[in-house]
Amino acid sequence: MSGDYFGFSNGRSNARNNTGNIAINNAADISVIVIYFLVVLAVGIWAMVRTNRATVGGFFLAGRSMVWWPIGASLFASNIGSGHFVGIAGTAAAAGIATGGFEWNALIVVVLLGWLFVPIYIKAGVVTMPEYLKKRFGGQRIRVYLSVLSLFLYIFTKISADLFSGAIFINLALDLNIYVAVVALLVITALYTVTGGLAAVIYTDTLQTVIMVIGSFILMGFAFNEVGGYESFQERYMKAIPSVTGNISESCYEPRADSFHLFRDAITGDLPWPGLVFGLTIQATWYWCTDQVIVQRCLSAKNLSHVKAGCILCGYLKLFPMFIMVFPGMISRILYPDVVACVDPDECLKYCGTKVGCTNTAYPNLVVNLMPNGLRGLMLSVMLASLMSSLTSIFNSASTLFTMDIYAKIRPSASEKELMITGRAFILVLIGISIAWIPVVQSAQSGQLFDYIQSITSYLTPPIAAVFILGIFCKRVNESGAFYGLAIGLLIGLSRMIAEFVYGTGSCVEPSVCPTIICGVHYLYFSIILFVLACIIIIGVSLVTEPIADKHLYRLCWSLRNSTEERVDLEKEDWVENVQSMEDKEPEQELGFCKKAVACFCGLEQKNAPKLSEEEQAELQKKLTDTTERPLWRNIVNINAIILLCVAVFFHGFYG
Repeated sequence: MSGDYFGFSNGRSNARNNTGNIAINNAADISVIVIYFLVVLAVGIWAMVRTNRATVGGFFLAGRSMVWWPIGASLFASNIGSGHFVGIAGTAAAAGIATGGFEWNALIVVVLLGWLFVPIYIKAGVVTMPEYLKKRFGGQRIRVYLSVLSLFLYIFTKISADLFSGAIFINLALDLNIYVAVVALLVITALYTVTGGLAAVIYTDTLQTVIMVIGSFILMGFAFNEVGGYESFQERYMKAIPSVTGNISESCYEPRADSFHLFRDAITGDLPWPGLVFGLTIQATWYWCTDQVIVQRCLSAKNLSHVKAGCILCGYLKLFPMFIMVFPGMISRILYPDVVACVDPDECLKYCGTKVGCTNTAYPNLVVNLMPNGLRGLMLSVMLASLMSSLTSIFNSASTLFTMDIYAKIRPSASEKELMITGRAFILVLIGISIAWIPVVQSAQSGQLFDYIQSITSYLTPPIAAVFILGIFCKRVNESGAFYGLAIGLLIGLSRMIAEFVYGTGSCVEPSVCPTIICGVHYLYFSIILFVLACIIIIGVSLVTEPIADKHLYRLCWSLRNSTEERVDLEKEDWVENVQSMEDKEPEQELGFCKKAVACFCGLEQKNAPKLSEEEQAELQKKLTDTTERPLWRNIVNINAIILLCVAVFFHGFYG
């Protein structure tokens, strides 16, 4: 592969084992990156100007006006961060295609999201997931518990992992100090999240999805061309071992015999098939069906048909990671075995600054060493797109959780402007804690980022999935059962997670000394055990305590979803938009030019909405909780859901 490519000069390194950083310092790469940022900022500003950001509904739910294609693209972009490009490719380089099963599992779960979970959330008329639990069970402790735990999960498994993975790539590509690069990215990312709200995030996510898919497919083409096609790729991967192995066991550096199988031995497999089928589905149900980041996008839809169509589009997009992340990660091991497959701790320390392994550099090494000038800049834009789209989604949803479920409880009389400012300011706190957590992420799970993310999820989220599933589909479950299921489940999960951090997860060369009774169970199996225990506790405690009367459950659980009876809420709202109080205010004071400009930029303009009559308010609420669909579109999305499920079964069978 030499010469020019579509007008871009070939500037890749001749060294197949990257021994030094290659800075992107040519005109073609820099031009592509600058154009990318200008386009993204233009889209963000356009969304900022055309949407209502001065209200809670406008900022957090995009005014519930989104259509299916930006919703589907935003679901995909919110899920696929730079942690996926770095983490999935790295784990694939180490262990083969099984990690692609994490992505394909979502093809099935997104159907559950659109057809079973979102209709209940819409009928309940909620903005956040903790708000749903408050309506369903009453009390405050479950809502506060879930809000706080969700924020911790965002820090430990999402923000810090994305920042770390983005820093790896930028450090290799630009030869910048990692923390300088992170701060620069965060400033740009927070800019249109803080100013534009969910609408700006969704529209920019749509643009970035297109960039991610096109750029990563181009890289995949270069990678397969470099190894001589798919058959050669399969053959050469099984021979990709580092040149420096010392006296280390062959099992630590030779590719696994089952590298090209999705389903692996239930006992000896690194990703055992029962865990991949059942344990992963539990985690996926929590993430896709109950997590604020994902569900918030669905709640912004115009109607339920747009929700379902968006879920289907996201499902089809989730087919791509196997081809644009898993396979390129494995090819990187073929091209740079001494770096990506390094096993000697001293060698690994030299190449990537950590002794546990350098698989996380698999994808960045492909981009830096394989792509020609110009296209390398495009791929850096792809990584920036995946990082920024994921972070913006998390920032927006995390600020929603904190503002509506914690701050509004502390200050129920807070004005709408105060809530807007609080949500934006909280983002800064998230960023600081996440940066401090990056060193822990770097050394966990043998240096395999994606395994780190999935393991933490397995330890903390199964009880949450159990509460939502039983809360929606079993009306006998009550607040006492849900709370004790969450509390006891959290203690069990934390015992495993803390033990791993104390003893370390180790590596093949230097295994962890964590007792087998604690750390010996695979994290996917642990997820199954924890989920079952949580279900038993929730149901058991609920059966020996008082049930919740049906009058409190209308449209909050599946069996009562179509009830037209008036629901009596167990708890009053902590904060409601008080239109009457706006009328009682004194006439607004004329702001100076600077204050007016800042208020306009941040969407904090003082605009008194016209007072609605009781009939108009009731009609508006009815519209926001309506789940009716036109028969034609209902049939179209149902047929497409069946096709998507068939596609999922085919791919699992083909690569199984």
